[in-house]
Amino acid sequence: MLTTYELRWFYPGTIPQEVELWFEQNCLISPLQPPEEREDLYLYSPRCDFLGIKLRQGRLEVKWRKAELGVGRFGEFVLGNTEKWGKWLCCDPTKESFQPNLVLDNPSWVSVQKIRYSQLYQVFPEFPPQPVVSKNEGIDNGCTVELTHLIIQENAWWSLAFEAFGEDTRLMENLQTTASWVFKTYRGLKLLALNSYAYPSWLALVCR
Repeated sequence: MLTTYELRWFYPGTIPQEVELWFEQNCLISPLQPPEEREDLYLYSPRCDFLGIKLRQGRLEVKWRKAELGVGRFGEFVLGNTEKWGKWLCCDPTKESFQPNLVLDNPSWVSVQKIRYSQLYQVFPEFPPQPVVSKNEGIDNGCTVELTHLIIQENAWWSLAFEAFGEDTRLMENLQTTASWVFKTYRGLKLLALNSYAYPSWLALVCR
């Protein structure tokens, strides 16, 4: 099981140009690196904002919120809700399970198309976070920053997120250090705690 500390924001519409340009110029090692494109299927569970279940690229992912850690401020333009999540992954080497065609006709499963830019940072004590070229490198403490264009029920949304991992005693530091460093150059749309929540809350907002 993987434990992470996370910050997320969701907004309707396409990614604002100034936000996308800021992310490309300040967060990515190379602005030319291609985004990841994929479709995830989420199990919609009304009135259950602490549990997320999805099918992603032939595997089942289950996430549950362990704690709500309060609102953090990251500069003049950014307020967000920090949450602690546990993640469990299940893969089927036979590829007979966890396939989209098994649930597509079930209205409880919701398709979310994603175009996602992401950058992994390695976090060191007393040093700025360092962007990582290869995601296959072994990293003890780090944080992924992602900007994602979303399509759900033919409607466009976008999301900005931070997902920190590592030693239990360093998780909050990994998140706060990376977010504070990245947002030093941010001058875009104000990110508000009102719009800061995880995928289960977003699905409840969109699918109700």
